[in-house]
Parts: sequence; C-alpha cells; structure tokens
Amino acid sequence: MSRPYIICHMVTSIDGKVTGDFLFLPECAKATEIYYRLNREMPSDGFICGRVTMEGSFTGGWYPNLGPYVPVSYEESPKTDYIVDNLSGFYAIAFDTHGKLGWQSNRIVDPDGDPGYDGAQIVEVLSEQVDERYLAYLRSMEIPYIFAGRDAIDVELALSKLNRLLGCHTLLLEGGSIINGAFARADAIDEISLVTAPVVADKDSKPLFMDSVLMDFTLTWAENESGTLISNYKKRDV
Repeated sequence: MSRPYIICHMVTSIDGKVTGDFLFLPECAKATEIYYRLNREMPSDGFICGRVTMEGSFTGGWYPNLGPYVPVSYEESPKTDYIVDNLSGFYAIAFDTHGKLGWQSNRIVDPDGDPGYDGAQIVEVLSEQVDERYLAYLRSMEIPYIFAGRDAIDVELALSKLNRLLGCHTLLLEGGSIINGAFARADAIDEISLVTAPVVADKDSKPLFMDSVLMDFTLTWAENESGTLISNYKKRDV
C-alpha cells in the first residue's frame, strides 16, 4: 500500500452523530474515557484531524499576526513541501486547506497531558491557495507542511506524501464529519473503530460522515463495557 492504513476512530451517539451537545452529557463520559484509552492503545504513527477539530481541541481559535512575515514565494507548481529535520515519528496531522490554524508550538500541548496527543509533532496539509506569509510563519515555528492539491486537498495525494516523506504506515482519522466524509469519498478508510454512547443526539449534531458514499465493511468484534458499545469494522477488501 502506497498510503498509510487509515483507522477512523470516533465517539458516536446511538444515531451515529459525532459532534453536538450529547458529548457533554454525563451519560457520554464513559464513552469518552474509553475513546481516549483506545486512542492511546492503538499502534499508529499519529492522528489526522480537520481544521475545525484541531481548532476546538488544541488552538482555541488563536491566529498569528502575519504582517511581519516575508512571504515564501514559489514560482513552480506544484509547490515545494517543507520538511524539518529530527522529526519525532508521531504526528498530529492537520488538514488545513487555507492555512487557518494558529499554533504556538510545533508540538501538541494537550491540556490534560494525554500521551495519545501530548508532544505529537504538528504537520500541516495545505492546498496551494494559502497565504504565503502563513508558510513563513510555519517555517519560523519549524512546523512541517505539505501541499496536496491546488485549490482543495487531494486526500490520496496527501496520504501518499505522508507515507513517502514522513514514513507514516498507520494513522488514526479522528474527524470531524467533513474530513471523515472526504476520506470516505476517496476510498481511504480501511478500518472503523467506534465507541457508541447510550444517547441519541439532537437535530443539530453532525454525522460520522458528511456527504459520504456507499462503503462495505465487516464487523470484526463488538463488546459492551459498562453500558457503552465498542465495535470495530474492517473494509471487506482489506
């Protein structure tokens, strides 16, 4: 396989939602606890999240003042990726099409010190339609970035580069709905790991896959842990 093996690992409601107020209910606490435990236990080279999820979990909406930065200009297309030396080998990979995430460190600083996240080397996956001052900001922070598409992110190209440039063999896809749907449409999900809380979400909650396509998986195992369903599915042709 010329791309990493992708495990979509998520907490869901009974009706298959992954974001919404249900996540903050006491009835969801056990599911969240199990989710983070499994995240620590599953061998991988890192995790992938979309911009909104990264912002909600780690950056808090902060964004740098790009005024002082000299643009990193490229005459060629596709543009050249930026890979730093001494990479950690465990990555927090942000699919950030237009470069909207503000990082204050080149590694994840998890507020709870969770070893499944804390200290992960940040990597930005961008389209070529990004402010070139943002590229200078990433370089000043020694944050690696790769280009994967001119106007939008090409999932297949991004994964191929993550495999070739960073040596990623297995990655956890951890949402949200938009990026999960993009991976589904690219036929780039090999396994699904679900922790289902015993609650039903409201109408404003987001589904596991936004704008998805038909996919065929086999249930490999399931168990009930303290009233929370844990299940695992593998793609039939994997």
